[in-house]
Amino acid sequence: MNKSFKIYVYPHKRSDPFARSLLPEDFEPHGNYASESYFKKSLFKSHFITNDPKEADFFFLPFSITGLRNDRRVSVSGIPNFIRDYIFDVSHKYPYWNRTGGADHFYVACHSVGRSAMDKSSEAKSSIVQVVCSSSYFLTGYISHKDAALPQIWPRKDEPPNLASSKRTRLAFFAGAMNSPTRQALIQVWGKDSEIFAYSGRLKTPYADELLRSKFCLHVKGFEVNTARVGDSIFYGCVPVIIANYYDLPFGDILNWKSFSVVVTTSDIPRLKEILKGINDEHYGFEELRFDFHYWISDDEQLIFGKVLVLNICV
Repeated sequence: MNKSFKIYVYPHKRSDPFARSLLPEDFEPHGNYASESYFKKSLFKSHFITNDPKEADFFFLPFSITGLRNDRRVSVSGIPNFIRDYIFDVSHKYPYWNRTGGADHFYVACHSVGRSAMDKSSEAKSSIVQVVCSSSYFLTGYISHKDAALPQIWPRKDEPPNLASSKRTRLAFFAGAMNSPTRQALIQVWGKDSEIFAYSGRLKTPYADELLRSKFCLHVKGFEVNTARVGDSIFYGCVPVIIANYYDLPFGDILNWKSFSVVVTTSDIPRLKEILKGINDEHYGFEELRFDFHYWISDDEQLIFGKVLVLNICV
């Protein structure tokens, strides 16, 4: 499957008025939604790409939701119109969309505004594969058996710091805005605890120091189910604790998340300390995890990032 699986990308030229949102970026991806750009850059340089659409198993719609959001000609409110018109053009210029109604097509979105991208393309929304960071099957726009979850990462060039679990003095750590009932419940229960450091708002101390000091780092659902906190945890060697209901975890068909993280629901918050203290250090192989997941970025690792996700789509 790895060698035979092929993807056709609808072509665009540098002279296209929206080339910046349709072609891979020339510069290094950055910011909170870099996963979207890394995926596209990885895919374009991978062996999955074919220039012959007759060979293709899947078709990639290369528009960037983040790019469109930042384009003043489109902006957030205009994204659904842009996507509607783009699909109309593709379906009339090429025969491939109409053969399946878009069921063998996919697009990528890491920004939360991607959830409304298909609002004016309702038929397409029910068939197209959405590869998104906001992969909550509680939301009406995400269909877990059809769509795929993309991990949200913050780009890093440095080697990850190495600090043994035995040298971490704090049981668990979280800091962030109180923008969800889940986070509010966490602070209410553990906000004054001496072993679980749960902080409301922005820290006065460096965020990285707190991650390195803690054995477990809490990924708590906020306004969206996804944040880059899981990537932060893995980079700093801190066991991710995912507290969220209805979260379709990235690469869930490939990775056994429970083998290297703690996955609980919001109802487990009162028992959180009991759960974490009951976990042995030997249970988690973090050096192996950090090697496999490649959260520090190089050219080769960008390629791996894209390949793994593509395989996840076609499982």
